[in-house]
Amino acid sequence: AVPTPAPTGPTPVVLDVDTGVDDACALLLAARHPALDLRAVTCVAGNAEVDQVVRNTLSVLDVAGRPDVPVARGATRPLLEPARPARHVHGEDGLGDLDDAVRPRSERRPDPRHAVELLRDVALAAAEAGEELTLVPLAPMTNVALALRTYPELARGLRRIVFMGGAARHGNATAAAEFNVWHDPEAAAVVLDAAGELGIPVTMYGLDVFYDVRVTRSTATDLIGRTDPVARLAGALIDFQCRRFAEDDATIGDAGAVCAVIDPDGLSTQRLPVRVELSGSWTRGQTVVDRRDWGGDQDHDAHGLAPALIDVALGVQAERYARLWL
Repeated sequence: AVPTPAPTGPTPVVLDVDTGVDDACALLLAARHPALDLRAVTCVAGNAEVDQVVRNTLSVLDVAGRPDVPVARGATRPLLEPARPARHVHGEDGLGDLDDAVRPRSERRPDPRHAVELLRDVALAAAEAGEELTLVPLAPMTNVALALRTYPELARGLRRIVFMGGAARHGNATAAAEFNVWHDPEAAAVVLDAAGELGIPVTMYGLDVFYDVRVTRSTATDLIGRTDPVARLAGALIDFQCRRFAEDDATIGDAGAVCAVIDPDGLSTQRLPVRVELSGSWTRGQTVVDRRDWGGDQDHDAHGLAPALIDVALGVQAERYARLWL
């Protein structure tokens, strides 16, 4: 077989978001970094309700000077459960209530297509052009699950999926589960299954590295004082988190997954079997990462190995990614 040549020029990407303070950090990076070609953004309920997510996303892209990027409204709730916004983390509007930093709010309307249709169209257009997209879900994966099951042919236009979610060790929404997977665990399970069936490589940028990439409050103050509106918003996002959690620095969060697309060598990963726990009373939404390092007879394990083998991020060069984001 002839190997697929590595892409040249900017990497075409699509972000799926629930904007979200850290989604905003990721959007600014994806919109502005010359190594990326941001083709579209799809929105889903998560950190905020979906219509607020759309408003936040359009506003952030306007600040970034990217009104050309289509933004589509997607799922209003998880597949089985009601939406559970994270206002206690992201503020009442999901964007840190940073009116001064994102004023004026965007007056643009989203793309008329549903997020699932936009994902399909952009992926198939890439395939027709001989390209492959990197899909970067930074939110509950409801849209992505619906897209892969409804239009599996879109896999022809995907090079890989790099998602922010899950953890090999511990959770944040619960002791066991990370927020994005916990918010819609069925969707996460569907995405892992579908990616395996369709041959789409997957990287999990989870809590094992999520909190490591940090920017200081003094740096945020410097950014806020600059004339570039993107710098001012970036600084305000970091400053909001420092104030909210009473700390001297803050994570860039979801933006780390975008850094991993730009600079994969800054991330240490291991290919491991992963399942999503769907029924546990205390563990629903946990990503069960099988890190057993022995190879003998596994007949005693009634579950067998998980069919989904994904690249799990276990270490990150934090300063390298912080500099990249800045």
